[in-house]
Amino acid sequence: MMRFLTTVILVALAYALAFGLWVSLLPATPDITPQADGIVALTGGGPRLDIAVALFEKGVGQRLLISGAGLATTRDTLKNVTHGGARFDCCADIGYAAEDTHGNAVEAAGWVHGHQYRSIVVVTARYHMPRAMREFASVMPDVTLLPYPVDQDNIDLSGWWQHPRTVLLLHREFAKYLASLMVTTLGLK
Repeated sequence: MMRFLTTVILVALAYALAFGLWVSLLPATPDITPQADGIVALTGGGPRLDIAVALFEKGVGQRLLISGAGLATTRDTLKNVTHGGARFDCCADIGYAAEDTHGNAVEAAGWVHGHQYRSIVVVTARYHMPRAMREFASVMPDVTLLPYPVDQDNIDLSGWWQHPRTVLLLHREFAKYLASLMVTTLGLK
């Protein structure tokens, strides 16, 4: 019984340490503007789309893919909400097929390979970036992926342990990351 209890405690401690390390290694928004063939923005709230469209309107990438849009969301709505300009009109594509991060990666892979791109900027939430990069790399090993993580307005990662909702959000994302790590490593998807 003592061995079992010791094992449970050690596993819980290892998990807690891994979680803390994972949070501490979440990437920050880069100071420099990346250059790539295209931009893929994952929907999901916050300023993700605004920042992706702003990068695109500044000349980053030849085309922009907004992956995982709701079926009722129109191009005009997205343009207005994100303050898209002339480049948005000509060169922004809206993807409606993705329902999760793996779906975003599959949708983006089809778009990237269809345009014969060799590099893309991936724009998503900072806490979501490790899993997104893992999923994207698993379906596009031949493409250079440049992460552009975005801080969400209502999530304070500097003092995350002081906010129960943030701890729960990060814990859920860490668990999803571990599942994605296992699935992509074993080639189950």
